[in-house]
Amino acid sequence: MQYVDCLNVFVRSVDLGSITSGGRDLRLTPAVASKRIKELEAHLGVRLLNRTTRSLTPTEIGKVYYDHARSVLESIRESEAAVAGFSSAPRGTISVVAPLGVGRRLIAPLVPEFVAQYPEVNIRLRLSDRKVDMLADNLDLAIFLGELRDSNLKFRKIASCERVLCASPKYLASHGHPKTPGDLLRNDHNCLLLRYPRSPEYFWTLQGRDGPERLEVAGRYDADDGDVLTRWAEEGWGIANKPRFDVAEALANGSLVEVLPDTPPVSATLGCLYPHRRLQDPKIRLFLDFAVMRLKETLFAGRR
Repeated sequence: MQYVDCLNVFVRSVDLGSITSGGRDLRLTPAVASKRIKELEAHLGVRLLNRTTRSLTPTEIGKVYYDHARSVLESIRESEAAVAGFSSAPRGTISVVAPLGVGRRLIAPLVPEFVAQYPEVNIRLRLSDRKVDMLADNLDLAIFLGELRDSNLKFRKIASCERVLCASPKYLASHGHPKTPGDLLRNDHNCLLLRYPRSPEYFWTLQGRDGPERLEVAGRYDADDGDVLTRWAEEGWGIANKPRFDVAEALANGSLVEVLPDTPPVSATLGCLYPHRRLQDPKIRLFLDFAVMRLKETLFAGRR
């Protein structure tokens, strides 16, 4: 029995609520993942999981074992990180999560470049505009764009990113150009909103003439994918609030037009979140330094 592999499958299956999902997260087939769980239960002589066709939950013994298993896996990870400092080349897997637009346009191009320099490192890149739990999802780094709230994670700022309100010429011809932030609250304007369960973005904050102005905007369309909002804006369905880098091409080719340029949205902070202990791993520290350097080059390239 590959004991550490079995521990990994067990912990991820509990985290994700199914053996299939736990195995998929570790790049194992459902059959192999199920076999690992059975081997672990046979080795321990107890049932760790209650399985039904619709759910998977740990038994009382399984709950106790889960806590210890997570601790063991974290200790192994820290031990490997300590030893990695003496290796001639970094190796292993780095799990990174990023918002969809940031991930597609800024982070994804960096991954092949980094792996070309360090071929024994694997990068697992997850893209999501939803809030993630780094510790529960066993992530090493999270690229963050927005307003940083209280967090028990370490944070490294990369840049302040300008945001813009934008809409298509078709939409503006039909609904008119807003003249003031308050115009966005009129019923004849449709604001495209990034929303998902427990989303904090139910309002827009603009740089008003007398300071930040918070607007509880509304609209008939919302989505949990920022690229969908951009597409809707280009098709003439409303006004979107987007990072400038995310819609730079659309602004340049005229498919989107900047709205209220004198009172734009407040800038968003782009940075990286990580559990403090993860940065003790040389490969994670290398990727973070590399990503910060390359992102600054990309974002500030046109400002020199």
